Amino acid sequence: MDLPIDHFRLLGVSPSADAAAILHRLQTRCDAPPDQGFTHEALLKRNELLSRSADLLTDRDDRAEYESALIRLSASHPNETVGLDLPASSEVAGLILLWEAHGALEAFHMASNGLEPPQAPALGSGREADLTLLAALACRDAAVEEQGQRRYESAAQLLVEGIQLQQRMGKLPDQQRRLEGDLEALLPFRILDLISRDLSDQASHQQGLTLLDQLVSRRGGLDGTDFVTSVEGSGEGSGSMTQDDFESFFQQIRRFLTVQEQIDLFSGWSDEGEAEAGFLAVVALTAAGFSRRKPECLEQARDRLQLLPDSELDPKPLLGCLDLLLGNVREAEHHFAAIRDAEVQAWFLQHSGDDLAAQCEYCRAWLGRDVLPGYRDVDATAIDLDAWFADRDVQNYVERLDRQASRQSLNDALPLPWETPVASGLGLQSGEPISASEQSSEGLEEGLEERGMRLPSLSLPQLPRLPQLRLPQLPGPLMVKLAVLVAVLAAVGGGVSLMLRQRSDVLPVSPMVKQEPELPAPDDLDETALPLATLQPEQPLDRPIEPLTNDAPSEQQLEDLVQGWLNAKANALAGQTNAVPEAVSSQISTVARDRLLRRVQAERNADAALGRTKTIKASVTSVDVVSRTPRRIAVKAEVDYSDQTIDRSGTVVDQTPPGALTVTYVLGRDGKEWKLHEYISGS
Repeated sequence: MDLPIDHFRLLGVSPSADAAAILHRLQTRCDAPPDQGFTHEALLKRNELLSRSADLLTDRDDRAEYESALIRLSASHPNETVGLDLPASSEVAGLILLWEAHGALEAFHMASNGLEPPQAPALGSGREADLTLLAALACRDAAVEEQGQRRYESAAQLLVEGIQLQQRMGKLPDQQRRLEGDLEALLPFRILDLISRDLSDQASHQQGLTLLDQLVSRRGGLDGTDFVTSVEGSGEGSGSMTQDDFESFFQQIRRFLTVQEQIDLFSGWSDEGEAEAGFLAVVALTAAGFSRRKPECLEQARDRLQLLPDSELDPKPLLGCLDLLLGNVREAEHHFAAIRDAEVQAWFLQHSGDDLAAQCEYCRAWLGRDVLPGYRDVDATAIDLDAWFADRDVQNYVERLDRQASRQSLNDALPLPWETPVASGLGLQSGEPISASEQSSEGLEEGLEERGMRLPSLSLPQLPRLPQLRLPQLPGPLMVKLAVLVAVLAAVGGGVSLMLRQRSDVLPVSPMVKQEPELPAPDDLDETALPLATLQPEQPLDRPIEPLTNDAPSEQQLEDLVQGWLNAKANALAGQTNAVPEAVSSQISTVARDRLLRRVQAERNADAALGRTKTIKASVTSVDVVSRTPRRIAVKAEVDYSDQTIDRSGTVVDQTPPGALTVTYVLGRDGKEWKLHEYISGS
C-alpha cells in the first residue's frame, strides 16, 4: 500500500526535531490512541508503525540517508507527494495515522476504496469494521475542512458519499446519523454557495432555489418553528438556525435572487397559506412593476395586499402608494387619510407642499426604503417618479383602468400625477437637487435614533462561516411582526421622522377589517327606537356546527361556514357576562381561527365593561368564490345585516339599520379543516 505521507508527518514532528523530541513524541502518541472504537489489532499496528518511524529518525545514518532521498524526490517530482510503502497487513493502521495527520480527505477516499471489490474485506471481519468507522470519521473531518475553505457544496457532496457508504455497510447507525445531521446543518450554507454563483451557472442556481424551497417547507414557512439540528457528539458539524438566524440568512441570500425568482417563490409559499410570503410577494411585485414600468404588476400587488390576512399590518399607507402610482388619486387620498399612526398623519399635515406633493414624497421614500433594495437585477437607487408618470405605457394602462372602472369622474377634481411636475410636487424648486442626506440610509437611521429606535443588525453570530454578504442596514419585510419601519425624510424646512407602518397599541384588530359590518346611521335615526328582537340563529347552540373537511367545498358549504361564524359571533356578543360561553367558544373555534375568537372575546369584554350588549341579525344571501387554491379560498358574500347596542337600562345607544353589505371572507385549511382566517368588509 502506498500511503501519501512521510515519516516526519506520520509521527507528527518537525523535520528539525532532535532525537529526544522524537522519542517524547512517540511516547505521547502511543499513550493516547484514538478512542472512537477501532479494534485492538489495528491500534497495535498503529503503534508499531509509529515506532518504526521513530527508530529511523533517531538513527543518525538512516535519517541522513532518508532526508537526502526526500530532497532528491522533491527536486525530480516537485508537484508530487512523497509516500511510504506499507504491507497490506498495516493498511488500516496507516490510514488511521494518515487521518490523524490531517489527511482526512485522502483517508476517506482510500478507506472507501478499501471497502469496494475486489479488495473488500470479509463480512464481519475486524478490517471491515475498522475501515467503515474510519470512513465515517474521515468523511466528517474532510467536510469540515471544505467548509473552512467555504466550499460548502463540495462539503455536502462528501457527506452524501459518506452517508451512502454507511447505508450500504449497515454497520454504524450512530455514525450515519451524525453524518446526516452535519448535512442538514450545512443546508443554509449550500444554498448561499449555489445561489451566489454567476447566473451563467444555471444548474447550480436552480439547485440552490430548490434547496431553499425545501428549507422553507421543512421549517413550516418563513415564520416557522426553529430549524434545529443537534446530534449528540456531532461537534462542529452540527448547528441550529433560530428564527433570527433565518431572517438574517434570508436577507443575505435575497440579493442573489432576481425579482422574478422572488415573485415565483413568495407567490407559491403564499398560495400554501404562508402570510409572511404574501407580504413579500406584494413587495416583489411592486419592485418588478416600478423598475420595469409594468403597472399591471402593481395592480396585482394591490389585489394581493387587500387579501392579506395579517391583522398586525396597517395596509393603508401601502395601498395609498400603489393607488398613487396607478393614477387613482382620489383612492390614494382616502387611504392616506385613513392611516392610523398619529405621527405619520402629523407629518402629512405639517408638509410644506400640497397633498399630492406630500403623497409623492412619501411614496418615493417607501420605494427607496422598503421596495427596491434586495434584488439581483433591480437598481435600488433608480427612484424617478417623473419618469414613471411620464412613461407612455404607464399612462395608457392607467387610462385603460379608468375606462374599465369608470373612475375618471372621481379624479376630475384632482390633477393626475403626470399633470403636475413631481419635482415641484415634492416641494423642490426647479433644478434644485435632492440632498444626499435625504437619499441615504444614514439619514434615515439618525432620525430613528433621535426617537430612541435602532435598526436591527444583520450579523449572523450563530452561523460563523456564512460569508459576510450584507444588505443595507434596514429591516426587511420579514420583520412585519416586529414593526416595519419606513420613510424618514428631510422636508424643505428640516428633517421630520415618520413611520409607514408599525404595531398598534390598541386591541389586535385587523387594520384591513372594519368592525364587521357597520353602516353609518342616517341623520334622522330615532335614538329611542326599541331594541331589535333577539336573534334566533339558524344553527342554535344545542346543534353543534360540523367542521368543514371537504377537499373542494361547494358554495353551499362555504355559505354554511360563513353563516355559522356570523351566528356564533352574534351569540357571543349578545351574552350578559364578560366571558364568552364555552359552547359559543367551541362553535367559533370550529369555523374560525383562535385569534378571531380572541378578537370576539376582546369586543365582548369591552362591551361588558360599559354594561352593554349587542343584538345582531346577519344572514348570508349569496356567496361568490373569488379565488381558490388547495390551501386558501376567498369568497365574496352578500350579507343582510343590522344591529343594536343596548345599555343596562335597555336603552339603545347605537344601531345599524337593516342593509345589505359585501364582505370578503378568506378561508384557510388548518390541517384537514377549513376555517375562517380573516374577513374584509366593504370589498
